[in-house]
Amino acid sequence: MELGKWSPNPGFQDAEPDGASDNTGTAVPDDKGSNAGAVESDMIEEYTQIKPYAGMPKEVLLMYSSQARYRIPREILFWLTVACTLALVALTVTLIALSPRCMSWWQASPVYQVYPRSFRDSDGDGVGDLKGIQEQLDHFQYLNIKSVWISPFYRSPMRDFGYDVEDFQAIDPLFGTMQDFEELLAEMHNKGLKLIMDFIPNHTSDRHRWFNLSRTGDPRYRDYYVWADCNATGPKPNNWVSVFGNSSWTYDEFRGQCYLHQFLKEQPDLNFRNPHVRKEMIDIINFWLKKGVDGFRMDAVKHLLEAPHLRDEPQVDPKKPPESVTSEWDLHHDYTTSQLGLHDLLREWRAEMDTYSREPGRYRFMVTESYDYHEVDKTMMYYSTPLVKESDFPFNFYLLDLPQNTSGLWVRHLVNLWMANMPQGRWANWVVGNHDKSRIASSAGQTYTRVINMLLLTLPGTPTTYYGEEIGMENINVTESQIQDPAGKYNASASRDPQRSPMQWSNGTNAGFSNNTNTTWLPVHPDYRSVNVEVQKKDKDSVLAQYSFLSNLRQSELPFLRGWFCYVHADATVFAYIREMDGHDRAFLMVLNFGRESVDTDLSSVLELPDQLKVVMSTNRVNDDKVLQKSHIPTEAGEGLVIQYSTHSRFHAAHPGQCYVSEKACYLKVMDILHKC
Repeated sequence: MELGKWSPNPGFQDAEPDGASDNTGTAVPDDKGSNAGAVESDMIEEYTQIKPYAGMPKEVLLMYSSQARYRIPREILFWLTVACTLALVALTVTLIALSPRCMSWWQASPVYQVYPRSFRDSDGDGVGDLKGIQEQLDHFQYLNIKSVWISPFYRSPMRDFGYDVEDFQAIDPLFGTMQDFEELLAEMHNKGLKLIMDFIPNHTSDRHRWFNLSRTGDPRYRDYYVWADCNATGPKPNNWVSVFGNSSWTYDEFRGQCYLHQFLKEQPDLNFRNPHVRKEMIDIINFWLKKGVDGFRMDAVKHLLEAPHLRDEPQVDPKKPPESVTSEWDLHHDYTTSQLGLHDLLREWRAEMDTYSREPGRYRFMVTESYDYHEVDKTMMYYSTPLVKESDFPFNFYLLDLPQNTSGLWVRHLVNLWMANMPQGRWANWVVGNHDKSRIASSAGQTYTRVINMLLLTLPGTPTTYYGEEIGMENINVTESQIQDPAGKYNASASRDPQRSPMQWSNGTNAGFSNNTNTTWLPVHPDYRSVNVEVQKKDKDSVLAQYSFLSNLRQSELPFLRGWFCYVHADATVFAYIREMDGHDRAFLMVLNFGRESVDTDLSSVLELPDQLKVVMSTNRVNDDKVLQKSHIPTEAGEGLVIQYSTHSRFHAAHPGQCYVSEKACYLKVMDILHKC
């Protein structure tokens, strides 16, 4: 409505504070021809005297809203809102900028290796399978384990128990079906578990379709493998030796050439200098990533490429007759391992995996396997760099040498071998057993099983546990007639069967591994009635109970996950170190006795330690909760102590050369947050 068309309402009266009323109806002009501007001015003047009322027209509301008593509070509220919003944005940006990176799932949890043939048999054929793994998923949750690596279950003739792959995109019927795999994966994800697959890129089975086509000279597949001229009776192309012994070359009568195999003759090496082979491998990686697997363990990566010139490798002992060179240890592998271009291959695969890592919480993990022994610098090259991503970490096998020397100094040496050579800012990892090496409880002795588990779960980085280590399983004795491992058939002393015996779940039939048969693919260890999951779950002093406690402690205490690692003491018996974090009121001292006798350790020279220390956990349970003097810390042979203390003095500040941290972070107790420091 327009003011010019307004007519007064004679029935409306505006009450004044003194009670007087003013009849607006009297304001009627005497002359219809009077000036319209004067009338309009009178009407506006009358409006300015009217207080706001319900149902007032827009024009009246606008007049009142411009008055100072209404406008100023409104502006104050507006600018307060803007200021608060900007402050919140600034605070959020500051917190993000100061916060350290979130830990990924492969850092927060130990990795548990499942050897599927031996984990759990669900169908009674004496061999473990995928459904058997699914039946035991609660075991991982009991151990507070989120990452599960499953050894190969591809279709295979089983000459090397799955490491000779006939079809990379099929499940071997021995382990189940593709539907069984998909159900296992879905159930693992439902329980918050991650599945890491074994990927075997170096070779295939000699029954693989590619090899059969390559043998026949198919134009596309002719160079899928490494072939060289030779004949059935003449010398081999060179002196290269297989990991399993004897020549790496086998003559193929159909093609009339020799093919290379760095492992069994039934495992011909792929030719990764052929772009079609590289593309095939990427397609296989994509196949499994699309199904939802969470990562890959890349097998035997140092063997992926060979020198194209095929020259003889130099002998370790030049005086040894060439015809007697039959072991891999007889040669320096200058032309068959760690060749130029190897890391380019791995980076290609990493880049492909990263395309599937964009979904929040679905990072795809990559770990490489390479036994480089004394050449630790070669192992470190598998780590990612700030510019190029490769593996998240290479497996660290140096703790496998623990049994060679039972002393604190030896353990410190093995730990430092990795920590001192690891690139700055990278993430460590630790392995004490796997399907290729003797069980640590047998090689080091049962006395040291608990303290080794304590070492594994309290060092910085990701621990890897081979199935059965959490209950202290030992090797079995295998007679020559019982040998299944091809390496053992070539050399009985090299058999890997002893560490692959069925998992011991209970004291029932076949240790609960298989309930429907009296025959298992390998014998069950005779100690299964006392060494099994069911019995140890009921015993608070068991190896399993202590493993579970340490796994939970590692995840719940920030100094273990993200804190500093500092060497404190090492001698012929004891290895001691500190886990601490700036700003955190709790720190932990680990005192581990790897010697053969009981000792008292005097740490009075460590000024950062308080005089009195409380034992949170001992591998000898009678010492739990004891209060010790730092000048007198007693331990028995094979005993480990987790000691908690509080102090504002940090060891790493005064001893930077003895301490390591992957990424510096400080704890702010007031806000219960971490920040960069």
